[in-house]
Amino acid sequence: MMRLWPVIAAMFLALGGLSEVAGYEMAPPRAAAWREIAWPFPRDGWPAGRAFRCGTVECGAEVEVYLRPKLGFCNCDSGVADDDEVDRVADVDMISPRFVPLRAGDVVDVADMHGRIRAYRLDGSRTAIGIAVSHRCDLMAVAAQGRGDAARVQRATLAFLGSQEIRNWMTAALEGR
Repeated sequence: MMRLWPVIAAMFLALGGLSEVAGYEMAPPRAAAWREIAWPFPRDGWPAGRAFRCGTVECGAEVEVYLRPKLGFCNCDSGVADDDEVDRVADVDMISPRFVPLRAGDVVDVADMHGRIRAYRLDGSRTAIGIAVSHRCDLMAVAAQGRGDAARVQRATLAFLGSQEIRNWMTAALEGR
């Protein structure tokens, strides 16, 4: 029996190491993994927003997120009502004019704002996520793109939007500060 202890101990160490690796792989990316980049889109009727990039090592896939407020652009009573509205306002068309929804969208809460989120397939192998959330009569439009599956891009995007720094910025931007 005493000869089995080293084998049992080695098995527990190996299992512990494997579970730690699995936990790391499933953990959401840290906000520090994201770096701000220049707004990549031409000017339109709305001010430029903020753009961020997270690399494959940190986020599991290279992901870019673009967000900007659209003040006075939301229905004051119903907010973001349906997927058609997400398709129109979330700025996914700025990434590519050829985007196809993968499925119906879902309700989402971002920075204490309610709205909808929807996944899209872009031309080629890219995935996009469109998010539109409202605060009073104002809208926060979020578009993200990445290579890889929609679930991974969506997870990385929502983890980023949940960071305190970005939550604070979105709230201030919609309050006009």
